[in-house]
Parts: sequence; structure tokens; C-alpha cells
Amino acid sequence: MTSIGGAASSGMVDWNLAVATATRLMRPGPDVSRDEARAVVAELRRHAKASEEHVRGFTRLGTEETHDTPVLVVDRPGWVRANVAGFRELLKPLLDKMQERRGTGPGNAVLGAVGGKVTGVELGMLLSFLASRVLGQYETFAPATRDLPAGANGAGRLLLVAPNIVQVERELDVEPHDFRLWVTLHEETHRTQFTAVPWLRDHLEGEIQSFLEETDVDPMTVLERIREAAQSLAGGRPEGEEGDEGRSLVEVVQTPAQREILGRLTAVMSLLEGHADFVMDGVGPAVVPSVSEIREKFQQRRAKGASRLDMALRKLLGLDAKLRQYRDGERFVRAVVEEVGMDGFNRVWTSPNTLPTKAEIAKPADWITRVHRKPEA
Repeated sequence: MTSIGGAASSGMVDWNLAVATATRLMRPGPDVSRDEARAVVAELRRHAKASEEHVRGFTRLGTEETHDTPVLVVDRPGWVRANVAGFRELLKPLLDKMQERRGTGPGNAVLGAVGGKVTGVELGMLLSFLASRVLGQYETFAPATRDLPAGANGAGRLLLVAPNIVQVERELDVEPHDFRLWVTLHEETHRTQFTAVPWLRDHLEGEIQSFLEETDVDPMTVLERIREAAQSLAGGRPEGEEGDEGRSLVEVVQTPAQREILGRLTAVMSLLEGHADFVMDGVGPAVVPSVSEIREKFQQRRAKGASRLDMALRKLLGLDAKLRQYRDGERFVRAVVEEVGMDGFNRVWTSPNTLPTKAEIAKPADWITRVHRKPEA
């Protein structure tokens, strides 16, 4: 296993232990033969390549030259390693700040090492839960390595989690080849968003770092959020007891300044997720024969979750908010395209100033008025 943490493993989070814990605890994947697995991987790569042209043609974004980021078909441990590398990069300023607050005395160093291992285990438990649910992801923050190559401009990589795609297509009882193409259309849209809009990654990272810089809480408060989520996963929390009125990990550490930043981040994520769903629905009927059946069954799966435990964890981790982002964002994109066309909608990608606000996501006409209004005579 590739080392993730280096010197950071002895700090607030033992990243290598998080990877090891997640890998040990994650559920086994679907039962497939070696030949079947190879065929799935090859097909996903073909679909990813085909999806580039479908998405570019529909969205009118990007060129063949902009799609220089790699497509990685991974298993569950591979998804965990990629995300831990991204988390470590993104959270480093916050964790350094927390480490300074804790102090550097001998006693604090021992506590830090123990705390880092405890947090690594608990983070690993959460990642093991998520690792069996994610179908694909455009990972933008992990630095390029031999195991995680990136494009020429370091803009990330597209991850397709093969065992999860196979598992879900079996659970939904849908046509496997259609489902695999349908999934890659959604994920390829995210890849297109980031490769065709060069400023988007830096803008998102800047907003996240601003959010983290505003965090002014005792380190144990943040770590306790992770601990509570892990206890829910392990069945350690009494049924029905969520604590802090069921607030998510993100919500519980907000300052007024963070709430403003989170509003902007929510709007951007709603746009990105809703746009991907809109593209999937727009391209799907032409290239995915059973798209209507897939969409209906997948929406039902999204809405109901797997169990009460699953629903509690989704709430604590803020995943319910992600489900709302799909719905609200898709309605925004559809309304704008219907009013001003695809080229008119694509003005959203001009600069951070043309991104919709959280209020505009709910009222697309307000965004149209602001961005498309005619200059006064």
C-alpha cells in the first residue's frame, strides 16, 4: 500500500491508518470472475472515451485538447487512497492550525500521536462506509503521483469505481451496458466542467480554504464530529439520538463568515451536480436505450437510502444536502436553458461573478436578469 501521510501521519490525523482501517472494514465487492472484471474495466474506459464527445456536443464546452486528464477505473481501496490524498492536501492548513493550538510540549506530543491514530481509525470507518456507495468522482485536489496521475495542468483525474457500478446495476436490475454508459455521462460532465473552465478548480479551493481559515474551534470539537459519525456507523449511538439537533459535520463548525462562504459553495455544488444530471438526461435518450427505466430506479434508490442507519449517517455527513443539490441544481439549469438556450446558460462559466448565488439557484429568473440584463441606454 502506498504511503499517504509521511510526516503528517504523526499529527492530528494518521492518514495511513485511515486508509488501512477503511480497507480492512469496507464491504466486499460483488462476486465477479477475473475475466468479468477485466471486461467491466475495459467497457468503462470505452464509455468514458465515448462520453467525452457526447458531453462536449451537448454542452458546447471544451475541446478535445482540454480533455487531458486521465480516467482511472479503480476498486474501493483505490477510491479511498485517492480521497485521503485529496483530504490531506485540502485540510493541511486547518490541521496545522489545530496542531499549533494544541501546543508542542512533550505531553501534547504524546496526546497528538494518540489522537491522530484515533482520528485516523474513525476517519477510516467513515471512508469504508462511503467507499461502497460512490460510483464515480472527478477528484481535483490530490497532488499528482505515480499512482494518481493528473493532466498536464495538474487538474485532477476521473475516478470510476468499478465494483460499485456493477453492484448497483445488479441491485437495480437494469441493463448493465446502458447503466455503465449512463454513469460515465454524469462523471464525464464533471470532468468537462473542470477542464473547460480553468478557473473553477482554483476558485473552489479558494472558497474551501477561506471556510477552513474561519474555523475557530477547539480541535476536539472537530474531531468529536468525526467520532460521532463513526459511532453511528458502528452502532454506538442510541437509535434516534443524533446530537446537536442532527446537524451535519459542516454545519456544526460554522461562524457567520463561514455561513456566507458555505452559501456560495452550496450554490456552486448545486450548479455542478444539477448540470451533470441535466446533461445525463439530455444525452441519455439518444445513446442509452433504457435511460427512462434507469433514471426512475436510480432516483428511487437515491431518495430512500439503504436503511435507517444509512439515513442517519447521510444527515450527519451532510449527504442529504447533496441530494437537494441534485434536485435544485437540475431545476436551475433546466429553467435557464429553456429561457436563454445552452449558449446563454454557458455564461455561467465566464467568471466567479457569473456563478449563481444560493438564492438564484432557487430563483433562476433572478440569475437571468442579473447576467443577461441589457445595459441601460
